[in-house]
Amino acid sequence: MTDPDADRPAQAPVEHLTPAAAVDLGTALTQMAGLVLSRETVDTALQLVTTLAATTTAGTLGAAVTVVDEHGKRSRAASNSAVEEADALQYEYDEGPCLAAWRTREVVRIDDTTTDGRWPRWNEAVSRLGVRSVLSAPLLVGDESIGAMKVYCERPRNYGTHDEHVMRLLAAQAAILLANSQSLQEARRLSRQLTDALASRDAVARATGVLLAQGTASEEDAFAVLAAAARQGDRPVLDVARALVATVAARNRAAGARRPRP
Repeated sequence: MTDPDADRPAQAPVEHLTPAAAVDLGTALTQMAGLVLSRETVDTALQLVTTLAATTTAGTLGAAVTVVDEHGKRSRAASNSAVEEADALQYEYDEGPCLAAWRTREVVRIDDTTTDGRWPRWNEAVSRLGVRSVLSAPLLVGDESIGAMKVYCERPRNYGTHDEHVMRLLAAQAAILLANSQSLQEARRLSRQLTDALASRDAVARATGVLLAQGTASEEDAFAVLAAAARQGDRPVLDVARALVATVAARNRAAGARRPRP
């Protein structure tokens, strides 16, 4: 790593921050490994990831995690607005070290955005923001890459092989946290779908029972009646079934209220 005061960018960055104090890497990994995820702590976990990345790589002024899933590419827990803007430019141009780390599943390092020629549009844009060196590591879960973690610095040639090693370790822990949070969210989603499906089945069964009591010949005929009503009214079968049961229940309550008491 070269003299940290050498070759500073001529243009002031959008946002100037003081690097946070370094923390012990072992302590950082222990914090991450010991974090128990729930829906409420996912964002906290991501914030912890970026904080640890920023504090265990010397000179870092900003860090963030990029998650790539069915919703597309997005940054989570970015440490400041300059990082968010640098990430947004990657998504806009569909190029840059973070996306390259995600796609290639390899650590990507830029020593100087003003001389690196791999992503010319992004490099030129972020150099105007004051970003000069970048280090990005993929988030790997088995054979799948789910995103990348990255750190930015205002100085050129800020990161070296030791920093790459640190980022690999942190990215491995971050990937576990994110994979667990996604699995938890998926489990909750499936649970909601199952609950909704059971509720739908019960409502349709009750409506079918009402039609059978009214003289419909069979369960198949009763469901056909519900389906025909749904098509005619351009409504879901579930809504038709619930409306039918509600109407019959209201009629029965009214009839009970009119019945003379003994």
